[in-house]
Amino acid sequence: MEQPKTPASRLLNTSCIENKDELEEKLERCHSMLQNLTAGLSEKEVHDTLNNAVCKDKTHEEVSLGLLVVILTDPQNAAKSYRDLTLITRDGLAIVLLHLNQLVLEKYLRLNDVTRSQLLWLLREMIRTSVTNVDNLCLSLLRHAAGGDISSRNLFLVDALLDIFQENRAWLDKFPFLVASIVYTYLRLIEDHNAPHLVGLRQKEVTFTVSLIRERMADCLAIGRDLVRLLQNVARIPEFEALWKDILLNPKNLCSNFNGVLQLLQTRTSRRFLQSRLTPDMERKLVFLTSNVRFGNHKRYQDWFQRQYLATPESQSLRCDLIRFIVGVIHPTNELLCSDIIPRWAVIGWLFTTCTSTVAASNAKLALFYDWLFFEPDKDNIMNIEPAILVMHNSMRSHPPVTATLLDFLCRIIPNFYPALTDKVRNGIFSSLRQILEKRVLPSLYPLFDSPKLDRELRSKIRETFKEFCLPPNIEPGNKVLKYSGKMEELNKEHNPGTVIENITNSTVENNHVAQDPEPAFSDEEEESPLRIVTKVEDEEDEEDVPLSTVKLKNDQKNANCVVKKEDITSHLRLIMEPEELRTSIETLHTETDNESRCQAMERIVQMVVEDEIDAETIPALASCISIILSPQITAQIFPSDNLNEEALVDSISTPLFVMFRNQFQLCKEEDNRRKLLARVLAEMQSIQPRIGYLLLYFLKVWGREEEKREGEPRLVEKSKRQKVKKRNISLIELFYFSNVLNDVKASVYKDFCAQREKKLDVCLVSDLKLCHEDNIFMLCYLVPDVYTGFQNVALGNVQLLHLVVSTVDSCQLQDLVCQIMQGHLKMLKKESFTTLLTASLNWETFEQYCFWQLIFAHDFPIDYILPVLPKLQFRNHAEALTSILFMLKQEKPTLDLLRQLLARQSVDGDMFVVAALRYWCRDYEEKLGELLANLLSTRYPATSPNKRKRSGAKQNQQSGPPTGEQVLGHLDQLRQHCMSSAELQLYHSEGMQRALQQAQAASSDSLRKSYGDLFALAEVNEENEPPPPSSSARKHITASSGGGGGSGKGGHRKTGANTRERSNMKRPPPRHHINSTSSSEEEEIVNPKQAKKRKKINPVGSDSD
Repeated sequence: MEQPKTPASRLLNTSCIENKDELEEKLERCHSMLQNLTAGLSEKEVHDTLNNAVCKDKTHEEVSLGLLVVILTDPQNAAKSYRDLTLITRDGLAIVLLHLNQLVLEKYLRLNDVTRSQLLWLLREMIRTSVTNVDNLCLSLLRHAAGGDISSRNLFLVDALLDIFQENRAWLDKFPFLVASIVYTYLRLIEDHNAPHLVGLRQKEVTFTVSLIRERMADCLAIGRDLVRLLQNVARIPEFEALWKDILLNPKNLCSNFNGVLQLLQTRTSRRFLQSRLTPDMERKLVFLTSNVRFGNHKRYQDWFQRQYLATPESQSLRCDLIRFIVGVIHPTNELLCSDIIPRWAVIGWLFTTCTSTVAASNAKLALFYDWLFFEPDKDNIMNIEPAILVMHNSMRSHPPVTATLLDFLCRIIPNFYPALTDKVRNGIFSSLRQILEKRVLPSLYPLFDSPKLDRELRSKIRETFKEFCLPPNIEPGNKVLKYSGKMEELNKEHNPGTVIENITNSTVENNHVAQDPEPAFSDEEEESPLRIVTKVEDEEDEEDVPLSTVKLKNDQKNANCVVKKEDITSHLRLIMEPEELRTSIETLHTETDNESRCQAMERIVQMVVEDEIDAETIPALASCISIILSPQITAQIFPSDNLNEEALVDSISTPLFVMFRNQFQLCKEEDNRRKLLARVLAEMQSIQPRIGYLLLYFLKVWGREEEKREGEPRLVEKSKRQKVKKRNISLIELFYFSNVLNDVKASVYKDFCAQREKKLDVCLVSDLKLCHEDNIFMLCYLVPDVYTGFQNVALGNVQLLHLVVSTVDSCQLQDLVCQIMQGHLKMLKKESFTTLLTASLNWETFEQYCFWQLIFAHDFPIDYILPVLPKLQFRNHAEALTSILFMLKQEKPTLDLLRQLLARQSVDGDMFVVAALRYWCRDYEEKLGELLANLLSTRYPATSPNKRKRSGAKQNQQSGPPTGEQVLGHLDQLRQHCMSSAELQLYHSEGMQRALQQAQAASSDSLRKSYGDLFALAEVNEENEPPPPSSSARKHITASSGGGGGSGKGGHRKTGANTRERSNMKRPPPRHHINSTSSSEEEEIVNPKQAKKRKKINPVGSDSD
């Protein structure tokens, strides 16, 4: 039978094996809705219909996206549809731009030719009509103008974007960052367009780019040192040669603020520029390679990447872009650095060893060492210089020529990069090497610089150039050598005796990814200070790297994992040029001892930030100063765990740090757009002092309660007086409303803070709470209820967060959570994610699972939520879960659904779970249980004639789905083996069970009859209609697929035992009724089967459909 064909996509080129994703289906759905809405209508009627439809938010989005699809797929109706779109839009085309950006970043490579052409037409129209935020769409499209690619499709995009920017030059000048990005992109592309057939395009690019640089040099200065690197590659083109003369000789002619090439070289290039030269698809692949692929399994991924992106001669120039991206953007987290994931230096080494062009290889070396040349420890990041030294160090064993050529390049670049700045270049490289030694990336450079694998001439040149680094280490008894394991805090901590290990040899220390030492050096426990990996373009300013002097340090104190180095703030104050009032306020905050005066100084600083009196470039220096000054407060134990009264809590947030939080709260409460400015400062501080995150959560809880008391209750009193109503009659509703408003404000404060950190909300939340867990578990337990209340969307169902909670609480704290849940004040679990959480909890520690099940009981989840997991649980590995489920089963009556799930478990030796549940139900529900089991068994072995049974075989027994007939027999036999007296075998004496056993025996194969001979013997009724007791056979049955055991076929012997017991007649409270409405009718029919006709080929169970 032919499968129905999936209709071809309007937007994308699809293959037969590709399914439509959510975005494509949404756009198709909106297009269909629009067609249905406007089918058969005149133009005027269409206009009226659309205007009426967009009154609703959902319909507005659907109509807007439907018109977008028409524009992108139907060139003839594009102009009319764009006119309709501009007329009916209520958000300035924001929803259209959002989906366009998503389409470009995620699907551009799959767009068909018509869609690509229409996309550029739409971009031109949006620019012409000055649509807000269309510059972000330009940035996204620029990323697809790929370097190292001269295919026709790529050249079409490059040329089309160039025409659009030239036509709209006046509009372009309004967007400084877009101007800088265009200059950076086309400078890079010009290098590739040197083929004879590209002369026209190249000349157009050169003319436009040179004019932009000359006229908008102030905007181009933001690019930093990589602007010089790209200009070097095109310096021989006459127009750029003339530009170089002005840059070197007359910089003021280009821009009054431009002091010369040194100014550019001392400015680090933003990550966003480095990221922009990789297509989104290329970036995703490279980030995956460096964050998910294990060292040793990387070759096939690298081979694929090479075939996809580096296979053509012109693609050799792409290696520079890849290396700059790896060095400047991919800064691995501590977890990755300590794992066996392929390190950055290995990827860079692979790019070098596979390079076949000498020019590309030379440019790649410069790209690798570029941040070394003007490195300043106070401003630059050591993660930008670490890959180069590790490439040289680790390549010495397997690829000595790579190390040799890099060392040779490093020696030659000092006098040859720019002779006028030779001293500056030498100081930058020497500063890099000193930083490498100081931070123990390598314990000594002597083994690298004086390796016998280097030729004599090169070693001589290295000794001459780097004399101070070529001395052998002075090894004396008692000297300690620190091992670098790759973690950032090890690069930035004040070393103490607790972190050193003995090393009395001159051998180099292996990098953490390829360490050959039998006992690798472990870092301290902290794992949560990740550096950002930028994976998408945001509207906010680029987050600059934190200066090394203020990077998070470690100390030997218990809670000092967030302490910054105690240093003078003078070096940072120097970076704050203006306003003078800001410098004065910072100095007051630093020198003043009175808390009130310090809070006032902080208030002045905050007001200057909010009033936008501070340049964006000043914010990192400001954050560094405040972090250093407030370090004692940030690292102090402020939570009054011994005295949780309101006064103590309020006193704990009365320091200058919380002045910033209080202002941010007020700005969010008033929905003031200036809140982003202060949130940016807080995010910069958090990158230096990670504790800021959970301290903000703590402040929001304490201050929220104060706000509720301060504003909520007076409002109620005033309203009650005005309406002459008793306060208690309105307080509950009003207080609930006001509490919800406050919760929204608190959530908004933290969400803005996370947005500035360029991380997802759930990632920030878990990261901050993990750090709180390490520092103060009492504060964490205090915060948990508010986290689950204020951030339900990300907290409910978050496995990491729940695991953090259950691994932290003690019995009293757990009791408090349970009490809040039972009162309805707190919700920590929800139905949609329950199965995921339950599955994840199976790997937790016993007490953690105990806590989790207490939370489940508190939420009063029905047994239905748990049944799907039941067949997968193993009695040896999941004892905690099975025990808790048994307690829940005690509260239930036996039902068909429960029995199906129970009996679907494999009958394994020692697993008493099913036996325990059945024996417990036998006490009160033996008759009903017997009927359910009998009829369940009958449906697996329906009565048939002997001839038909012989023809059809035993496979028909399995037609009814789980549990199989063998599984039912296995559990019944296991139950039989644990019956200690004749009275306990009463379950098997019922007429229904006797008939079911006889049917099963008749329908079973010979092997099954032999395996369950003792069980089938119970169906051999004697004249007194008294079935025999169980056999004396004590065999235990292990049933995996067959569910069988090795019992004897003889069933006439009675089972004897020294300890026989009678069933207890003790009465218990009736269990909780749990009725599944969908199966009630079927179950009723099972329990009360219809009277079967005698010996006819029909199922004696009646109409059971199991």
